[in-house]
Amino acid sequence: MSQDIDPITLSVLWNSLIAVAEDMGRTLRRTAYSAAVREGDDFSTGLFDRQGRLIAQGNFSPGHLGAMPYVVGHVLDHFAVEDMRSGDAILLNDSRLGSGHYPDCFLTSPLFHDDQLIGFAVNCAHHVDMGGAVAGSQIVGVRESFQEGLRILPVQVADENGIREDVLRLILGNVRLPEVVRGDLLAQRNTNVVGGRRLAAIFDKYGTDVVESGIEAILSRSEDRMRELIAELPDGRYEYEDALDEGPDGEPIRFAVTITITGGEIQLDWSNSDDQVAAGINSYINYTRAYSTFAVKVFTDPHLPHNHGANRPISVVAREGSFFNPEFPAPSSGRAAIQIRLFEVVCGALADLVPHRAMASFSHWSNPVVGGQTADGEQFIFYDLIYGGYGGQATSDGQESLTPVFNAANIPVEVHEHQSPIRVQRMELIADSGGAGRHRGGCGLRKDVELLAPAGQVSLSSDRHLIAPPGAAGGLPGRVGRTVLNPDGDARELGSKDVVDMAEGDVLSVQLAGAGGYGPPEERTRDAIADDIADGYLSAEAARLHYGWDGGT
Repeated sequence: MSQDIDPITLSVLWNSLIAVAEDMGRTLRRTAYSAAVREGDDFSTGLFDRQGRLIAQGNFSPGHLGAMPYVVGHVLDHFAVEDMRSGDAILLNDSRLGSGHYPDCFLTSPLFHDDQLIGFAVNCAHHVDMGGAVAGSQIVGVRESFQEGLRILPVQVADENGIREDVLRLILGNVRLPEVVRGDLLAQRNTNVVGGRRLAAIFDKYGTDVVESGIEAILSRSEDRMRELIAELPDGRYEYEDALDEGPDGEPIRFAVTITITGGEIQLDWSNSDDQVAAGINSYINYTRAYSTFAVKVFTDPHLPHNHGANRPISVVAREGSFFNPEFPAPSSGRAAIQIRLFEVVCGALADLVPHRAMASFSHWSNPVVGGQTADGEQFIFYDLIYGGYGGQATSDGQESLTPVFNAANIPVEVHEHQSPIRVQRMELIADSGGAGRHRGGCGLRKDVELLAPAGQVSLSSDRHLIAPPGAAGGLPGRVGRTVLNPDGDARELGSKDVVDMAEGDVLSVQLAGAGGYGPPEERTRDAIADDIADGYLSAEAARLHYGWDGGT
C-alpha cells in the first residue's frame, strides 16, 4: 500500500539504501582473494527491489553498474520468482547478457524478510581468469567467443544449503588459478548475504509499506529530475565520431554516435559505427548501454542517484551486427580497451552544449596481463591497471595518473612483486606528452616490468598508439603512446593489443599517450608554464615550441 512519506524519513531511507550498496562493496573488497578485486577495486555492487528495478548502487565501475539492470532482467527470464528461496545465488558471465566479457561474473541473490521477497542483491567481480586462449581471458586476437574462455549462462551456484560444489567444480576445472577464483566467488556470495541482512534491517525498522513507498518516491523523483536536466539542453540532433587504433585488418574502427534530444528524453544511436569485427574487442549492447548512460549522467548531474527512475528518459540503440551491438558469437574479451573512446565520442557530441563539463581526450590506459609458470611449476597471472592523464578542461589542467571513466584503483607495486614473478623497474610520468593548451593535458605514464619467471605470455589491452588524443577548443593533441619489449636492449615495438611471448629477464615497457589540451596554447599563463617546467611536466624546449616560452614570467 502506497503512502506519503515525510522528507526527512525519505532522505534517511534513501541514504540507508545507498549505505547497503556501499557496505556490500566493502565486504567484497575485504574478503576477495585476487589483487584485481581486493586492491584494484575491479568490482561493483547494486540493490534492486522485488520487481527487479535498480534502487541503489555503490560508487564503483560504470561498465558493471550500467549492465546490472539487464543482468537482473535476464536472471528473471531464466528463474521464476516464486521458485526462489533464501540462500539462492545465480551466476552469469555471458558477454551479451552481462557486461561484455567473461571475466566479469555477476552474482544475483533474492532477498527475503519474514519469508517475503523484498529485493535482490547483485554484485560483479572481475575474475583473474575464466580460461580460454590466454591467461586472464582478455585477448583481441581471436575470431569467435568460443576461444575466449568459460561462458556461463544463468546458473544457480548456491542454495539454502550453501555453495553448490558440483557447479563450482565445473567452473574451477576450466580456470588457471582455481583457488583464487573460488575465493572471489565465495566473497561474492558473502557480499550478497551482507546486503540481504542490511536490507532486512531497513524493512524491520520502517515496515514494508514505508520502504516500498519510499522506493517509489525515490524512483519517481529521480526520473523527474533527469527529465528536467535533459530538457535544459537544446533539442536537436548532435553527431560526433572518433576511431579506435586498429581492427583485425589493421584499419581503425570507426566510433560514431548520433544523439537526439527531444524535450525530456535523450537517445544515443551508435548505428553509424563500423560493423562488428572478427576480433575480441566488440562492444555487446549492455556494455554500450552502460557507458552511454554514464556519459549522459556526467553531462547532466554526476551526483544524481543512479537508479531505474533516472535511467528511464535515456535510451541507447545500435543496429544489430554493428560494433556496438554485435551478434553472437562475436568475440569481446578485450573490450576494456574501448570504454574511454566510447565516452569520449559522447563527450565530443555534447561538448558545445555543456562546455563547462567538456574535456579534451584522455591519454587512455593499459591493462596488460602476463601469465605463465614460475620456476617451481606454479601458474601465475600478473594483472595490471596502468592509468594516464586526464584531458584539459575549461577550468583546469588535466590530472596525472588517475583512473579514467571507471572507479578502479592502482594496484601497488609491492603487491604485484609479492604475488607475481615480476619486478617493476620504472614507473614515472612522461614529460612533454600532454597536449598544450590554455589548460594542458595530463602526462602519460611509463611503467617498465621485468619478468622473473622462466617464460610468460602477455596480452595487451591499450590504445592511442596510432591516433593521438585530440585537444578541445583549440588545444593541441597529446603525444601518442607506445609499448616496447626490452626498451633498453634489443627493442621491439608492440601493437596496443598484441599477444607476445616473453622470456626471463624481458622487460615490458608500457608508455601511455599524453592527454589532449584545452583552449589555445597562447592563452596559458607564464606562471603556469614555469610551474610545469619546475614540476617536470614540460621541458624548456617543448615550452618554446608550443608556448613561445622565452624564460620570462
